[in-house]
Amino acid sequence: MQKVVLIGECMLELREGKNGVMHQSFAGDAYNTAVYQKRAFPEQDVSFMSALGSDVVSDKLFKHCEQASLNNQYLTRKSEQNPGVYLVQTDEHGERSFLYWRENSAARQIMRYIDNDMIETMLDSDLVFFSGISLAVIHSDDRPAFWAMLKRLKESGVKLAFDPNYRPRLWASPEEAQQQFHYAYQLTDILLPGIDDFAQLYDLTQLSEILEFCQPYDIHELVIKNGANSVYCQLGSNLIHLPIAPVKNVLDTTSAGDSFNGVYLGARLAGKEIEHAVSLASKAAAIVIQYPGAITPESDFIERLNQP
Repeated sequence: MQKVVLIGECMLELREGKNGVMHQSFAGDAYNTAVYQKRAFPEQDVSFMSALGSDVVSDKLFKHCEQASLNNQYLTRKSEQNPGVYLVQTDEHGERSFLYWRENSAARQIMRYIDNDMIETMLDSDLVFFSGISLAVIHSDDRPAFWAMLKRLKESGVKLAFDPNYRPRLWASPEEAQQQFHYAYQLTDILLPGIDDFAQLYDLTQLSEILEFCQPYDIHELVIKNGANSVYCQLGSNLIHLPIAPVKNVLDTTSAGDSFNGVYLGARLAGKEIEHAVSLASKAAAIVIQYPGAITPESDFIERLNQP
């Protein structure tokens, strides 16, 4: 059984429905990725690592993870803080905007509750995933401990996967994000950026520029998501361009990249070739963007993903 740990934050999601009724659920990029990986590959041991409090929202979030069949081994309940909250608003094109309340969320303290014994239990993992949002959320004073943990995992043979998922508002400056991402690139085995990440943070918009930027780093597998158009994959010296079929009835793009990441990583861990993994991951993303919110109804997702 492949063992995967995904590190990040899960928040209470508030989404306005008809007649101003507010719907609540839970979401966050690493959490979403974990949920979709487990749905697509239920035989894999998928853990979500984060920090929660002892409040009622934390209770509900913990149960949500259990209901999603995630392993809660690394979901600590020691924080005195609560989970973060965000409000998502979606326009007529399915594009979304957010309002966040996360400055004092429990997840910011995650590294304060990860001790040597917990890290020891992670050393037999096949893969650990984190994102630029994971990095931004971790308190800046705790990031050295985070990097030390990842270095130890990598030295033990654990593969590391990273999605920059750059969000300017989460960082004090672009330079701070660039520095932290530099550390990530140095350790990453599988990099899952969007072209938008490089455009916003480095002013790189051409594929050739992005490939040149990544070349000095020892990244084994580079998967560049070009929005709704295509995916570029570089494995060693082999560059593959895979077009994506357009989706007509786009409702909400909230978790398109997260669902892609989860299914892609699950497929690769299951031994699937890159082309197959991208095809399945793109299919997952196409399903997700036809539903409101970050997490689609489970039965609908699984049924449609398994259709020929």
